[in-house]
Amino acid sequence: MTVTDIVTGSTEAHLLDLNEGLLCSNALLVHKQVVAPLLDLQNAAQEAGFELRVCSSFRSFERQLQIWNGKVAGMRPIMDPFGSPIDAKGLSPWRKVQAILRWSALPGASRHHWGTDFDIYDAKAMPEGYQIQLIPEEVQGAGLFAPMHDWLDGYLSSEQTQFYRPYKIDTGGIAPERWHISYRPLADLYCSLLDAELITKRLRYSDLLLLDVVLENLDEIMHRYILVDY
Repeated sequence: MTVTDIVTGSTEAHLLDLNEGLLCSNALLVHKQVVAPLLDLQNAAQEAGFELRVCSSFRSFERQLQIWNGKVAGMRPIMDPFGSPIDAKGLSPWRKVQAILRWSALPGASRHHWGTDFDIYDAKAMPEGYQIQLIPEEVQGAGLFAPMHDWLDGYLSSEQTQFYRPYKIDTGGIAPERWHISYRPLADLYCSLLDAELITKRLRYSDLLLLDVVLENLDEIMHRYILVDY
């Protein structure tokens, strides 16, 4: 395992399964060095009256590739800037790539590859049988999980944690994701290693659909959708 393998989602050697030993069929893989800080965050949330849980953690390159190709091929919905499905048939290849990048990371450049980034929810607020959607309506205003995220606003701005929201502000690239948090010490390190050469090398011999369009516009993709930090 090399650090570039971690950055591009090409290894699981740096991860631990939070669900190991539990009566749960799904693995919840996180970076070994993030287990303790994540537990501290969950304990703080519990003291505040919430049950902070992770619904999405590590995603491999291959898993992100499946998501990407499914959207390009029309097997998964592509969303507009506000999170509603759109008819992508009339989009040019570059417009389609941009629409996908609004909500889904480019394989090899996803923060979920690192085991440092998580999509979270408040299990205490969730009715029985509810399916998490990870949409803005859940985390703002009168949304189910908004109270926890309102509390989290203050907690993340304090010196009690090194987690933060990397997609907090809408600058026209990646959509804001209030549910996405990141462990800064490791995430900053891995983000600093991401460059066009590394991504090109990882993608060139993959089965990524619209690969030629991605590589042709990679500099803009890097600026608008990958090297984003707040």
